[in-house]
Amino acid sequence: MKVEFDDVTVALGGRDIVHGASLTAESGTVVGLIGPNGSGKSTLLRALYRAVRPREGRIRVDGTDVHRLSGRQSARTVAVMLQDPHTDFDLTVHELVLLGRAPYRASFGRDTAEDLRIVDEAMRSVDVSDLAERMAATLSGGQRQRVMLARALAQQTPVLVLDEPSNHLDIRHQLELMSIVRGLGRTVIAALHDLNLALQYCDHVVVLADGRVAAEGPPSEILTPDLIRATFDVDARLVGDPDEEVLAFRRPKAERHDCVPSTSRTESVRS
Repeated sequence: MKVEFDDVTVALGGRDIVHGASLTAESGTVVGLIGPNGSGKSTLLRALYRAVRPREGRIRVDGTDVHRLSGRQSARTVAVMLQDPHTDFDLTVHELVLLGRAPYRASFGRDTAEDLRIVDEAMRSVDVSDLAERMAATLSGGQRQRVMLARALAQQTPVLVLDEPSNHLDIRHQLELMSIVRGLGRTVIAALHDLNLALQYCDHVVVLADGRVAAEGPPSEILTPDLIRATFDVDARLVGDPDEEVLAFRRPKAERHDCVPSTSRTESVRS
């Protein structure tokens, strides 16, 4: 399903955090929201999964304003994985992932064989099957992230929202998670800090700065050294083979020299 943000302004605590943001996530694509801390990425996502209501503008999924959907309709349309989910519930991992099937059950309805199959498949896909009987409150940060992704996958929505999905994950599981997300065939909108994940796995990136859309387009065209310097105040360059280039970062040269004593020839060379 296509997701459209039409001139969306979101206020928190009486202050506008997102200002007139317009962007589109085409059906089946992975869209990365990037930008420095405080740029409005998470706030924009919160408006999509209805944690906050836009002060102005509309967010549409398949042409329908998400804030006009019922709670059940919304939960069958948009699933979310948060960057710091609360998992201090008195539930096992399997029970927690099974909550993803709640939008499809009647009140007090039993879990069906199909529900259990979907949950088991979701847990296997993110490598948490061995944690099924663990209490959710005992999980590490990385385990918690993978379990919450499994719950979102079990929800089987056409739109998936990820807020810093690689938070707490080691490198292997970061790559596995993004590879899984990439292969879902769903519309995915993810707030990402890791620009290399955006470069490798996103079809489209949207750069936010001070709550406004500063640039958008294919990652290979948008994630240029000039834009990265202007947005994040760091120097960047592409390194590696042409087919597998990655971004390397360092502080701007002037700042690095400011930190080096003029008599330290060795440190100057290293900079």
